[in-house]
Amino acid sequence: MKKWLIPVGIIVLLGVMLVSGYNNLVKMSEGVNGSWSQVQNQLQRRADLIPNLVETVKGYASQEKEIFTEVAEARSKLAGATSVGAAAQADQAVTGALGRLLAISENYPQLKSDANFRALQDELAGTENRIAVARMDYNNTVQSYNAKIKTIPSSLYAGLLGFGQRDYFKPTANVENVPEVKF
Repeated sequence: MKKWLIPVGIIVLLGVMLVSGYNNLVKMSEGVNGSWSQVQNQLQRRADLIPNLVETVKGYASQEKEIFTEVAEARSKLAGATSVGAAAQADQAVTGALGRLLAISENYPQLKSDANFRALQDELAGTENRIAVARMDYNNTVQSYNAKIKTIPSSLYAGLLGFGQRDYFKPTANVENVPEVKF
């Protein structure tokens, strides 16, 4: 038997394993990117609904100018977020501002009975649920990806091939505190 076949076989096997591992990491990385895209998609959906909701409430509550400014500023920050952390912070600001905006409707019974307002409020509630699901899916995908690059054998070559740890979508500080609503 030829002795050179064993080292060649080992090199070929290692090459196949490396290529397969690389391809798997690429797929997982793209899965993380796709999950983040869905989070951004849902955040954009919410950002698109906000102006309609604000305009509907404005019609009934024109003296509540401060909250409208706050909602618009929070929405702008969310639209301009360029990283997972920045998006998480901006998302928290939007959530708080929307909570206060919707609380205003309690002072305006005729607004609560308006069909447009109710439809927008329902759309926004559905979007908030979609955002929560998209965040959860993103974090699950990041968890799988991060675990893959930290375990053997992937950990031996992931860093060399440019695959680094990805960030989770985390709420910002004070998320456990409910936004305070004052009239």
